Amino acid sequence: MEDDDEGGDGTGAGGYAAALDAARAARRGGGGGASRADASIGGGGGGYGGSGGGEAAQLDFPDEVDVPLDVPARVRFQKYRGLKSLRSSPWDPKESLPPEYGRVFAFENFKRAHKRAREAQQRTTGDLDPCGVSAGSYAAIRIGGVPPAAAARVTAHHEAKLSVVNFALRKASGYTAPIANKEELLFVTGLRSFTARPVLSSDDPGADKHRTEKFLHAGHHVVASVYAPIMYPPLPLLAFKLPPAPTGSGLMTPAQLAAVGNLRNCDPDRINLKRIILTGACVPVRVHRRRATVRFLFHNPDDVRWFKPVELFTKYGRRGRITEPLGTHGTMKCLFDSPLQQRDTVCMALYKRAFPVWPRDMGFAER
Repeated sequence: MEDDDEGGDGTGAGGYAAALDAARAARRGGGGGASRADASIGGGGGGYGGSGGGEAAQLDFPDEVDVPLDVPARVRFQKYRGLKSLRSSPWDPKESLPPEYGRVFAFENFKRAHKRAREAQQRTTGDLDPCGVSAGSYAAIRIGGVPPAAAARVTAHHEAKLSVVNFALRKASGYTAPIANKEELLFVTGLRSFTARPVLSSDDPGADKHRTEKFLHAGHHVVASVYAPIMYPPLPLLAFKLPPAPTGSGLMTPAQLAAVGNLRNCDPDRINLKRIILTGACVPVRVHRRRATVRFLFHNPDDVRWFKPVELFTKYGRRGRITEPLGTHGTMKCLFDSPLQQRDTVCMALYKRAFPVWPRDMGFAER
């Protein structure tokens, strides 16, 4: 049977798993690919840079993951979708929002609201100092009989509302420990301090979609998105790495300055996309000019049909598409835009939207 010879190895599930492990091991040991990911693959069989590994692994093998054998890819990656172009493909910012978005506030025009707030403050104070005292002097004002909740509403007309606040962030000089995406940090601004687990994404002012970063690398600028009270720029930010829980000796390590930055805006519609690249030991087994038979990207024909509309690409810059499944073990026929090399690696990029983590303690909104 030709399909069995091409689609599987004729040895059943155990033989297929052994062939897959052997192919992955061979690719980890070398194989002359177009990138460092083909030279030495680190980490376990579940992925390279995408599903584990450290900061160095993420630099070498960005976002690469393997499709598991025990879970269908259409189930494991059901929250992901393919994009023909990260820059130009549409993505509805109001689609599939988490329940927490029902508790945040969105501006129709953030810059206009900021301008109106500044104008209202100037009309109130005129040319006088807003504090009513000369610069450098200390003053204390005490008002009795006012409930704290009422005072918070009066003194923070906009700041009492929560939104998705975006900070421009960079790693502090002298700090060498890794800062991972959604890692808990202590945010200290000019108004308040609070703990947050920010989503780190690329700083692309002209783009409407931004790819998330696994780590904050030294010398790179990112945008950190968190749930926080509304704030207006310019507002500096200091982000501290929280110390671990005290040991039996009772000594606590002080917090370390990990990153610095400033407030960018308040925008719940910012689209942060997490990317994964399905790869592994996915190499062409037969190549005839632009056509190739590819195995090990998926492990059953249903997954091949499910992901058929998603575009393929290779480490050597070729673009292609799936034409049809072949056999019973996920082998597929593909067509590319130019002749393919036998040593090339076939990949597929998938995206899903990433949202900040809702803070455990909402007390910072009253500070």
